Amino acid sequence: MLISLAVLAALSAPLQGGTAAAQDTATTVFVNVTVVPMDSERVLPRHTVVVRGDRIVEVGPTASVRVPAGARVVEGEGKFLAPGLAEMHGHVPPPNAPAQFTNDVLFLYVANGITTVRGMLGAEGQLELRARAARGEMVSPVLYLAGPSFNGNSATTPERAEQMVREQHAAGWDLLKVHPGVPRAAYDAMARTAREVGIRFGGHVPADVGLVHALEMGQETFDHVDGYVEHLDGAAGAVNEDSLAAIVRHTREAGAWIVPTMALWEVLQGTLSLEELTAYPELRYMPQRTVQQWTNIHRQRLSSPGFDAAMAQRVIDNRQRILAALHAGGVGILMGTDAPQQFSVPGFSLHREFPRMAEAGMLPYEILESGTSNVGRYFANEDSFGTVAAGQRADLLLLDANPLESAQNLSRISGVMWRGHWLSRSELDEGLRAIAERSASGS
Repeated sequence: MLISLAVLAALSAPLQGGTAAAQDTATTVFVNVTVVPMDSERVLPRHTVVVRGDRIVEVGPTASVRVPAGARVVEGEGKFLAPGLAEMHGHVPPPNAPAQFTNDVLFLYVANGITTVRGMLGAEGQLELRARAARGEMVSPVLYLAGPSFNGNSATTPERAEQMVREQHAAGWDLLKVHPGVPRAAYDAMARTAREVGIRFGGHVPADVGLVHALEMGQETFDHVDGYVEHLDGAAGAVNEDSLAAIVRHTREAGAWIVPTMALWEVLQGTLSLEELTAYPELRYMPQRTVQQWTNIHRQRLSSPGFDAAMAQRVIDNRQRILAALHAGGVGILMGTDAPQQFSVPGFSLHREFPRMAEAGMLPYEILESGTSNVGRYFANEDSFGTVAAGQRADLLLLDANPLESAQNLSRISGVMWRGHWLSRSELDEGLRAIAERSASGS
């Protein structure tokens, strides 16, 4: 009952400390479970995994691993234990948002197995939220946060861009977020200063910069596959195969990563009908006024005089071709959806993304890799996580079916461990039910 009370406390008073943090020294043992270690495409049947505090301390055959006295035991017979997932282009509500909404968004991530979020639009006060989450004062993924964005209004000159980099690095942000509109000279000053102080940057490709130059300047992530359709003139017609092969090679050689967010782009381009979108069952976890806003925006999008359905579909088709080529060409893919965003509900949005990744030729192991071990590689200088092994952060996903057979099995969640805290299926359902009731009542 202790964790259940912790869930209720976190959902009703997200900024009050104590209950969840009390679990930091607990020992939890998963017994008789099939481990999906994600160090290669394999499973380890009938294994035991021992967690103490926020670390995995032992992984081995059940017959040879001793269960510590007094440990909480989670029976894993018939279940699969994989690393927790990551949302690598997510958003955390700003500090001026209602505290309850912020807490609900963070819980929605965890309830869907997301134990790491790279927040891609910083706001003043979020660093304190990151610290509170790290102390276990709320149910929350581990947060890595970009600072306020570099855009056409903020980073207008090289001097201002350099100043922003130094200020954000000194403040403790984890990375810099690039938005459209940054002049090339300001972008270059940002990139040079980022290299000097040792802070990474990613996001969009400003039109004045261009994809090739952004790669050459060391931009690490290209979110939404941004810049590729423009570089290949994919809105106008078919993508040239030689040009596509060349930019894939350039991306791989630069060591850049792609965060696709394919499902969201179908919404933003207008290739999904309003009827289809408003039927998403996960909308019950978002405030009614938010869903209505999304509905109004999409209705206006589809009825706009400038809307070109054929061009929109061409862009989406070419995005799929580009993602397929990037994946086949050995470019690293990181799981991400840009939630919360129009009809992109935190956590649930990943399960909208998986079919698009599969259509781009990614196998179930590769899809899972994009949200686990690839993310661990990306954040290797910050922590050790993304695989099921001793010494790794205890972010774990207990599943009722093998995710290496189908990525859709990642939705069959029996429980989630976030930084050593265990939430069973019944406790996850309890939290989801409370969020749905609040959303329905408008509270």
